[in-house]
Amino acid sequence: MFIRGTLAEKNTILNTAERMCAAARTAPKARGIDKIVTGIITEDEKDAVIAEMRRLFDETGAAFFERDAKNLEISGAVVLIGTTGGPKGVPACGFCGYKDCSEMAANNGHCAYDDIDLGIAVCSAVSVAANNRIDNRIMFSAGVAAKRLGYLGEDVKKILAVPLSTLGKSPYFDR
Repeated sequence: MFIRGTLAEKNTILNTAERMCAAARTAPKARGIDKIVTGIITEDEKDAVIAEMRRLFDETGAAFFERDAKNLEISGAVVLIGTTGGPKGVPACGFCGYKDCSEMAANNGHCAYDDIDLGIAVCSAVSVAANNRIDNRIMFSAGVAAKRLGYLGEDVKKILAVPLSTLGKSPYFDR
């Protein structure tokens, strides 16, 4: 059997992406409450995110949407990691800026621990990519586009995206 390197690299990206989703799932969460949602996009779904990022560039003028869309074009896959959010019920917390979880919920606030949990999950996932020598970059921009397209579900409040690459040089730096 002969497996061409490009096929092996494509398979490794997908295998690593799956492991990244598992790492995000098993990452520590505040009070052990899991609100993390993950997914992997390639091909048509990735192209839809790229198109949405370009619409966001046209809509906002924020150049990073266009720059990052170019990065996604040459990425083998994109891991999406999001959070559904909601109060964690931490007594006497106030970390979100409200007195407690009830006041936060009544004011349609956002639990600060959701962002912390999302950050920990993403860091756990990118460590898997790094350990497998897969170039990656955490992108807010692609996450915004994926959320606008409804990837990961309507109940997901925030998404961060991690494109993956096995090119000879990382496309995510010196851009």
